[in-house]
Amino acid sequence: MGSSILPDLGAEILIPVCAVIGIAFSLVQWLLVSKVKLSPGRDSGSPGNNGAGGKNGYSDYLIEEEEGLNDHNVVIKCAEIQTAISEGATSFLFTEYQYVGIFMVAFAILIFLFLGSVEGFSTKSQPCTYDKSKMCKPALATAIFSTVSFLLGAVTSVVSGFLGMKIATYANARTTLEARKGVGKAFITAFRSGAVMGFLLAANGLLVLYIAINLFKLYYGDDWGGLFEAITGYGLGGSSMALFGRVGGGIYTKAADVGADLVGKVERNIPEDDPRNPAVIADNVGDNVGDIAGMGSDLFGSYAESSCAALVVASISSFGINHELTPMLYPLIISSVGIIVCLITTLFATDFFEIKAVKEIEPSLKRQLIISTVLMTIGIGIVSWVALPSSFTIFNFGDQKAVKNWQLFLCVAVGLWAGLIIGFVTEYYTSNAYSPVQDVADSCRTGAATNVIFGLALGYKSCIIPIFAIAISIFVSFSFAAMYGIAVAALGMLSTIATGLAIDAYGPISDNAGGIAEMAGMSHRIRERTDALDAAGNTTAAIGKGFAIGSAALVSLALFGAFVSRAAISTVDVLTPKVFIGLLVGAMLPYWFSAMTMKSVGSAALKMVEEVRRQFNTIPGLMEGTAKPDYATCVKISTDASIKEMIPPGALVMLTPLIVGIFFGVETLSGVLAGSLVSGVQIAISASNTGGAWDNAKKYIEAGASEHARTLGPKGSEPHKAAVIGDTIGDPLKDTSGPSLNILIKLMAVESLVFAPFFATHGGLLFKIFLSKRTQERFQSAGSLPNLLFFS
Repeated sequence: MGSSILPDLGAEILIPVCAVIGIAFSLVQWLLVSKVKLSPGRDSGSPGNNGAGGKNGYSDYLIEEEEGLNDHNVVIKCAEIQTAISEGATSFLFTEYQYVGIFMVAFAILIFLFLGSVEGFSTKSQPCTYDKSKMCKPALATAIFSTVSFLLGAVTSVVSGFLGMKIATYANARTTLEARKGVGKAFITAFRSGAVMGFLLAANGLLVLYIAINLFKLYYGDDWGGLFEAITGYGLGGSSMALFGRVGGGIYTKAADVGADLVGKVERNIPEDDPRNPAVIADNVGDNVGDIAGMGSDLFGSYAESSCAALVVASISSFGINHELTPMLYPLIISSVGIIVCLITTLFATDFFEIKAVKEIEPSLKRQLIISTVLMTIGIGIVSWVALPSSFTIFNFGDQKAVKNWQLFLCVAVGLWAGLIIGFVTEYYTSNAYSPVQDVADSCRTGAATNVIFGLALGYKSCIIPIFAIAISIFVSFSFAAMYGIAVAALGMLSTIATGLAIDAYGPISDNAGGIAEMAGMSHRIRERTDALDAAGNTTAAIGKGFAIGSAALVSLALFGAFVSRAAISTVDVLTPKVFIGLLVGAMLPYWFSAMTMKSVGSAALKMVEEVRRQFNTIPGLMEGTAKPDYATCVKISTDASIKEMIPPGALVMLTPLIVGIFFGVETLSGVLAGSLVSGVQIAISASNTGGAWDNAKKYIEAGASEHARTLGPKGSEPHKAAVIGDTIGDPLKDTSGPSLNILIKLMAVESLVFAPFFATHGGLLFKIFLSKRTQERFQSAGSLPNLLFFS
């Protein structure tokens, strides 16, 4: 078998050091962003100032001067708007966390009670799950430590979302002000701000998981199987919080969008980003809520779950059996190297290459993905060489499969490159620079109906290549290293999470910057620059969603494999009624979930519209601009509505595994998990890409950048109205239902894994009652035996 080149002490030093470097780098980026001041300079108030004493001491020529705008007033106005958005974000977060806190406590108690009851809350040692000849820690210990790791994952996810929200609302106005000096400076400010969130989340997730493992090890000692089974609660906590962030945030942002447009633009005939509109701040907050906190929690959940799935399988493989610490921590070492790779990659965007023109923005962001993937491939090769023995065995449904270190390298690499392929295919189908979206825009010539038909067809077609990429990744990974290979393939896809999150967070920051420029009365040229930043951000946001969906598919399959192993299911036979009924129900769940979330957008939007109308009707001087709207109350009411509407779809996801596992057993639950995975991935890809294509088809017509686009425009033309209808239909698809399905398939799988000991011991009550009755009948009639065997 041999041993790894990297000693155990080296691995124990490498992981926390890389995490600390990531945190330090994010703080450095934050300090650089903070140098852009939101207070006017001493000399900037003079209309005749030629920029010598301009903002931040720069001597750059300010565009405002030629337009006759006073720099002092512009900076003050930007600061006021930024404060309003920040207050709205804080209002949302605190309201959400009140609900989240109640859920965290209730579900933590549930985990403790269910897992503790497996052995009747006994404190005595018990035979190990996978080796009955050895004694392991009691089930009560698993209950306690699973509960603690659940709370750790939940708190880490919440803190990551909070910090991401804060840096985004901190940076938006600063990006606006930097846009006066050129698109390059604005790009760097927005990207650095996104990097703060990306590196903080990646480093915090890694560091907390590493610390938890070491603290748990003090109690578990050599019982690594029990230790890493308890650690799975970390992934459950992270994904549970992602459910609140993604679903609640998606409902919130679309409700705010409808409220701002319907009351402000249609009823009151004021511009979309007019500061008199109480919903305009909520609209800007909504961008941060869904695309920053939501995406961050989503990808953090994927990272935590893929790490936990890999660690669980590794603990019952040769790594865990022989107590080889460095190979055991291979998933964490990959993530550690990923932070360093992403750090180097970020410097290419902020320091090595300067953006000098609008057309360079999108290639720069794409270059980030390519550079990080290439460098990470090299990093994975080095890690696989030094951290793994030349050969070892991996647990494969009861057997031990012999694996070489180069095979595990290929598993991680195939996941990494599959993520890049999925990202670029998603971009091809959602960017208006390519023919698919241009065809959708062209279909608007004959009305909204053909636009909807073309958009739906595009979404369905966009599933083809990503599904093949995921399928090839699964086949290669499983062939080489069984379920452990799939888990590390998911980790490979997420190994560049810091760069991916930086690019994702960049989009809403740029979007907010454009809104602030409009509200502050800045020039059309400034808005053009922020719009160019935002347009590139829309494209990269689509790539981010592709990554999230692909990683969710691999993660949930890895968790499914760990669940099947832990529940002692030898085979999942779809020909048995127990499994097949689960398969059908599981395939239906994403449709049920999508219906609930889409309807919730409408219900939350109604409440938002009523609040905006109330303020316009009851606050004297609001329309005249002499009174300030009550932004915080508007945001709070929208938040309460979105959280309330989020409870039913959240309950569906959280309760389904519990109900199925308790009443129908682990075989039926395995069918539900498989069905929801297969169905959910398809719907998630098609919904996200359909909505994104409709959105960009509308923007393609509005921009009028090509001769073809100009024949369809301008704003207000019949093709444009048709495009707006498609965009409106696509909003809940791309920002609520589609992205939230990632969490459905992951959360159900990790929840099943955490509760697997309870389901395996006490689950399947209905079938047990049925079988008990059939057993009694068997003694009366031998003819019932075939039926008995059929249902068993």
